[in-house]
Amino acid sequence: MQPFVYETEKELITYAKEAEGKYLYEIDKNDTLSNTNVKGKIGHIIEEGYFGYSKNSKAEADFADLNIELKATGVIRDKKKQLKAKERLVLNIINYEKEATADFFTSSYWQKNQKLLLFFYEYIQDKNKKMDAFNTQIIKVDLFQFPEEDLEIVKQDWKTINDKIRNGEAHLLSEGDTMILGACTKGATAKTVRSQPFSQIPAKQRAYSIKQGYMSTLVRKLISEEHLISITSSKEIAEKSIETVLYNKFSPYFGMSDKEIAVKEGITLSQGKARVSRLISAMLGIKGTDLSQIEEFEKFNIKFKTITQEADGRLKEHMSFENIDFKEYATVPWEDSSLKEKFESTKWLFIIFQKDLEGNKIFKDIKLWNMSGDIIDNELKRFYLQTQKILKGGVTLTGTSRGIKNNLPSAKDNPICHIRPKARNAKDKDALPDGQMITKQCFWLNKQFISRLILDK
Repeated sequence: MQPFVYETEKELITYAKEAEGKYLYEIDKNDTLSNTNVKGKIGHIIEEGYFGYSKNSKAEADFADLNIELKATGVIRDKKKQLKAKERLVLNIINYEKEATADFFTSSYWQKNQKLLLFFYEYIQDKNKKMDAFNTQIIKVDLFQFPEEDLEIVKQDWKTINDKIRNGEAHLLSEGDTMILGACTKGATAKTVRSQPFSQIPAKQRAYSIKQGYMSTLVRKLISEEHLISITSSKEIAEKSIETVLYNKFSPYFGMSDKEIAVKEGITLSQGKARVSRLISAMLGIKGTDLSQIEEFEKFNIKFKTITQEADGRLKEHMSFENIDFKEYATVPWEDSSLKEKFESTKWLFIIFQKDLEGNKIFKDIKLWNMSGDIIDNELKRFYLQTQKILKGGVTLTGTSRGIKNNLPSAKDNPICHIRPKARNAKDKDALPDGQMITKQCFWLNKQFISRLILDK
């Protein structure tokens, strides 16, 4: 195929948009779909099959004369059938030695990615839960540049990353450090490392990336055409920080009971799962709104968790998350695991209540937290690998007077997390990799770990 020839940005974008609605097999001129060894297969097909250019790893943008970089990014449907980004958008690998001498506008990030020609495709799975490439369709093409207000946050994110590089701390980089622009691990294994200029400690190879939350916001605006409700502005966040903005929103309600807050805001408290989310919405001034409709929560991938302390300050319960996918835990390497990705990319908003002597729940505080890279690389990784080893060797199920006991990691085996049942009833079960049936199990953060977090202001 001859390369597509264009003279202006408009001509390039017009041609690019003609790909909307096409399936990959329609533009796959080199039969790349049938080659199971091609990494970045979709990008290859678009670049080579649609535009007629050879795949490359140039430091400059793909369409260098226009400063436009070509990127393919997946879109999936959640349990509610709503579209969201499948994952973060990985950009260029960070050369720590060179990046340390750059400013934002001379950085490799800006030189390569200031304009992104995004090809959104819907990621669907076949019966084996692998990507059904032959039925993959390009659903949207868009030329993206960060709006000025968001760009200010991106500049701050870049500086946070660059400051660590210049301080000889590239080995301490974490996606939790930043809001929109991340430094995600990039390489075949965790052993893929690079030198850094101001330290002898090898640092994991990382790439700039746009975080999944921000990409999901783009998907919802560009493709689903949803109207997300904003509780602040990017300008205010850039000036104050998202944590300060949230604290200022919630602090007037500190010391009030949940019932008093409901009366003040004119809402009815339910007894179900929506109880706290309705309270949060009301305190943020957007009554009745699903928290997933709040732009800042989506853009910065903020999820909330309720913590209720007893009157003496103790926590009665551990903190539950999603049910364990035993097949994934048994087969997916740690570096590619959804558990690692979740705690790398998510900021958790803890809504903290404390019971008074009459049992009323008093709104005490908030804390915006993300798991540190050190904990992810040590305790969380150790938990995952221990679980994987047990699953591969076969879980031991033992009958006791209190029910069925198993040898999956418990709270005493790891200082931060464990596995324990979370099911509707004893009949609500999952199959283990060895075929045994077990009551559905859940990932939990230990209550002792949570207690230390909320005390660490």
